[in-house]
Amino acid sequence: MVRNTNRHFKFDWATIFIFLLLVGFGWLNILSASHTGTSISYFDTSQPFGKQLIFIFLTLGLIVILLAVDAKFYERFSSVIYIISMLSLIGLFFFGKNVNGATSWYAVGGMTLQPSEFAKTATALAVAKYISDLNTNIKTLKDQIKIFIIIIIPAFLVLLQNDTGSTIVYGAFFFVLYREGLPKTYLTIGVSSLLTAIISLKFGTVITSIIVTSIVLGIHFLRTKKPRFIVSLATLIAALSITFGVKYFFQSILQPHQQDRISLWLRLESDPIKLRQMKRTFAYNLNESEKAISSGGFSGRGFMQGTRTTGKFVPEQHTDYIFSTVGEEWGFLGSTLVVVLFVLLLLRILHLAELQKSQFSRVYGYSVAAIIFIHFLINIGMVMGLIPTIGIPLPLFSYGGSGLWAFTILLFIFIKLDSNRINEW
Repeated sequence: MVRNTNRHFKFDWATIFIFLLLVGFGWLNILSASHTGTSISYFDTSQPFGKQLIFIFLTLGLIVILLAVDAKFYERFSSVIYIISMLSLIGLFFFGKNVNGATSWYAVGGMTLQPSEFAKTATALAVAKYISDLNTNIKTLKDQIKIFIIIIIPAFLVLLQNDTGSTIVYGAFFFVLYREGLPKTYLTIGVSSLLTAIISLKFGTVITSIIVTSIVLGIHFLRTKKPRFIVSLATLIAALSITFGVKYFFQSILQPHQQDRISLWLRLESDPIKLRQMKRTFAYNLNESEKAISSGGFSGRGFMQGTRTTGKFVPEQHTDYIFSTVGEEWGFLGSTLVVVLFVLLLLRILHLAELQKSQFSRVYGYSVAAIIFIHFLINIGMVMGLIPTIGIPLPLFSYGGSGLWAFTILLFIFIKLDSNRINEW
């Protein structure tokens, strides 16, 4: 039997093509959002677009390495990768550099490296490894606790570094666990708790207490299959605890800028003077971003023709608010294209994940899709004012070497795992 050596070079080129489109289009918008004059030197490393171009070229080399490594390496050494990643997060408390109030970076020469971005990949590998273990049964409480610990450790370390945005991303793994058989009770509890907290902040503890009590009693007495009294009582106590506890958490635990962002989102502030002050301080980015997007109209103002973009009205527009550049210069058509590309990428990853023959590859594939989805959802929602302002980049699109490399590693490990399925003899 003659071996076909070309089989070792078969990858899912559709996913790679979407990846290249997002990175390329992202760089064009970074260029537009960060250039400072009519004369442009693309490799000017004093400008974000020049640095990002260098990052992109280095990314190509990184891709070659990721695809050259044997697929079994990622599964075999997933635990080691996870431990090293956790140590890198711990090291930030001793050697980290504080940027914008978050101690999330290592200073390496003239560059900074953010290990929390890479920790998501390490956690995805660790979760996939543990779930795929023959002795793991995700429906048992013992294994559920162990998996939760794997996820909570990096989330907690990142939270201690004052990086709330990256902490929230770890919630993406619950979608993965749900796909693998985690009882839907956890999802119900999580969504119900979040809604209870939001309603309590918005309408107060008295109204919320009446609502949750009515719902719990209604379920207990009106359902055909009534839950046990002790279950209903425990549910009611937990709901009321959240109702009254969220106010303490909001006022005593959250930092002032976090309180103000949530207040603006839920329109909690009644004092018009303070409300105007909060908008000038915390909603400036959002207001300018919304103006930039709306000014683009259907087809946009044209590449490098956005007045709000070239005028630098939106601070840090090349990072978290990069989508506002798309909205102004490429309009509804360009914005739709970006959304469609991300949706196609996510659907393709999910499709490939279902085709995997090994549980490790499937779980990892779902982790990749979940992490990218949460980043995409939060960033787009934040830029459009649908959710509170959270510092989180648009994957493969926003400026930043750590983010680009981390998402490249996250995605291309899965592409390599998928190629192992394709190239099986």
